[in-house]
Amino acid sequence: MGGQVVGMRRGTHRRRGGALLTAAVAVSLAAGCTAGPGAKEDRRAPQPERSHSAAGSGSVLAVKVDNVRAARPQTGLGAADVVYAEPVEGGLSRLMAIYATELPEKVGPVRSARESDLELLRQFDRPTLAFSGAQSKLLPLIDSAPLRAEPPGEGSDAYVRDDDRPAPHNLYVRPGRLLPKAAGADALATGFHYGEAPEGGRSVSSRTVRYPSASFAFTWSESGDRWLVSLDGTPARTADGGRLAPATVIVQHVNVRQSDFRDFRGSNSPYVESVGSGRAEVLRDGRSYDAAWKRGSAADGTSFTTEDGTALNLAEGQVWVVFVDTAKAP
Repeated sequence: MGGQVVGMRRGTHRRRGGALLTAAVAVSLAAGCTAGPGAKEDRRAPQPERSHSAAGSGSVLAVKVDNVRAARPQTGLGAADVVYAEPVEGGLSRLMAIYATELPEKVGPVRSARESDLELLRQFDRPTLAFSGAQSKLLPLIDSAPLRAEPPGEGSDAYVRDDDRPAPHNLYVRPGRLLPKAAGADALATGFHYGEAPEGGRSVSSRTVRYPSASFAFTWSESGDRWLVSLDGTPARTADGGRLAPATVIVQHVNVRQSDFRDFRGSNSPYVESVGSGRAEVLRDGRSYDAAWKRGSAADGTSFTTEDGTALNLAEGQVWVVFVDTAKAP
């Protein structure tokens, strides 16, 4: 398979000084710490000090991960329980990695948050969000959201730079500096069901999802019993050379509208509506299953059911959820 396959297992802290968070992160954003691949970040921007003593061990860690070519290979994705792929400006993509059963040594490159991330994360109980910044007008919403925001700060040693990579694709977070331990599988309030494969489905060897300027391909590996990931036509590997290989891939068809916020170039950010219902394709065990998804409110997880309404079991292991705009999907 050309490299070790990874992703084989599964398993209230309130910010100090919300106004300080908004003001301090806005300084770094003024230097261009947002979405564009050519954006530059001010490493010296002052940030508020953070206290981690109140961090709850039941909090999942969510990390916004860069996904342009210059950011690859990423670090720490193989340890995530769930990886969400979402559209961003310019037809590009970004990842949200969720960690509950394992905290890797390092994750990244870390990039900025989006408005729809807040809705997606409401399914978890006060998750910790690691991100490099956000559009300045979005910062007050992040500050008031029911989560623990953890951007880089002068009082924190959680973030490090890789001097061998160009900014802004060189910022990494050390999860062990944010959380005392992994939350455990019970913190994964995604609504997913795991178990034996349902009957039916179609045998498939691969599935490709295309954004205007990005693509995801998943190829079934019979020997590895996993879906091998390719990004923009290139096999996706971890920093140590292993292949990214989830056990289950969900192609979730959602409404994607314009956010109320723009990036530093003036482009509207896409807003993924993860609350609602629609159709999905669930890939597991070399087969594709048609499914319906439903998420009644932001506080709920997402259910995936078969045609007769039965919960559709996912395979044990890492799950990738790729959001696809219903209006543009085939």
